[in-house]
Amino acid sequence: MLEKGVVVKSTGKWYIVAMPDGSHVNCRIRGKLRLDGLRTTNPLSVGDIVHVSEEIDGEGNRMIEDFDPRRNYIVRKSTNLSKQKQIIAANIDRAYLIVTLKSPVTHLAFIDRFLVSAESFRIPTTLLFNKTDLLDEDELEYIEALRFMYGECGYPSEIISARDGKNIDFLRNEIKGKQVVISGHSGVGKSTLINALDPNLKVKTGAISKAHQQGQHTTTFAEMHELESGGYIIDTPGIRAFGIVDLDKAVISHYFPEMRERMADCKFHNCLHLNEPKCAIKEAVEEGEIFESRYETYLQLMEEDENEVHRKNPFA
Repeated sequence: MLEKGVVVKSTGKWYIVAMPDGSHVNCRIRGKLRLDGLRTTNPLSVGDIVHVSEEIDGEGNRMIEDFDPRRNYIVRKSTNLSKQKQIIAANIDRAYLIVTLKSPVTHLAFIDRFLVSAESFRIPTTLLFNKTDLLDEDELEYIEALRFMYGECGYPSEIISARDGKNIDFLRNEIKGKQVVISGHSGVGKSTLINALDPNLKVKTGAISKAHQQGQHTTTFAEMHELESGGYIIDTPGIRAFGIVDLDKAVISHYFPEMRERMADCKFHNCLHLNEPKCAIKEAVEEGEIFESRYETYLQLMEEDENEVHRKNPFA
């Protein structure tokens, strides 16, 4: 007899699964599931709904026999060259990307790549600008410019203080009854924010490396926490780079909302918005209707090696 549960922690070798009765059980995967041709470093991820048998092995683990099809997931290119990708989290209602201008620096290309990946699976995303107490007046004005830019592209944003717990009440309300993911570079304040949302969780936080102004990895594996106020929040390992996979170059522009709404005005229906004549996207960039930094990220994605940007439509 199989019982369904939800993966709340994954190490790639063993899993903690939340069961319907509220208990958490340690599990391993059947070998046949691990060798099912999945080109990922982790056959299952946090948020997956799995089918667990009653059988217990010699180490006290139950066995995961199968899992439900994913509604969506966030994926990045793996650093393991023998694999294609790493699934960060699955079955997500909303993603929150924490952005900092200092300690560490979050570059615009990183933000855009994350948004493209989320957009490809229709995961709504909110940007959270943290550590603004470290910024001077000019930098605060730049934050407002970024909020305007991404707001024009359809992405809401908020200025928060994870350390002081300021302006996070809206998060508690948005998360209730949902399964959400918080992501960003190491050191941006993911774990600190989760602790502010629910102090009972006591998620481990880390310091910033002064040499490189990067966070030390405190979350080694993705983990899902149930908040006392309701809902589930997924804490992901800090991401230093975000490689896009599984996107056909012909449709990458579809995942930039400001391009998607204009591409019907291009002269050619299969326009790639590179060197084609009468391209509505390039005209919009020249006229300031599409922000140059966003278009530059698009060009970077289009120029990446064919082996890295696979010609495959995720919706095909």
